[in-house]
Amino acid sequence: MMSEEEAYFNRVGEAINGGQKSQMFGKPCYKIGKKAFVCFFEHSMVFKLSGEVHKMAMSLEGVHLFDPSGKSRPMKEWVQVPFESKDKWVEFAKEAADYVAGN
Repeated sequence: MMSEEEAYFNRVGEAINGGQKSQMFGKPCYKIGKKAFVCFFEHSMVFKLSGEVHKMAMSLEGVHLFDPSGKSRPMKEWVQVPFESKDKWVEFAKEAADYVAGN
């Protein structure tokens, strides 16, 4: 059975125009073309962000850089945002999709 967090992740991903469900590191993700812009990890949504949006996301409580290996090698553009900040997920997903699409 799918968790509430993953179900919400899917609703957000499906709402992005051009987003296609796929896998990244064995985890659910959404891609634009062949480029992932969001993924689901540890009940959080992870976004590929840059610039001011990246800084804003990092300022939220409980947010940290995505480290899928758990070996202190975070992916610098990828921001892991917990479900407690789900009110920001749609906004960040749109920004991430635009970023990977080159807009």
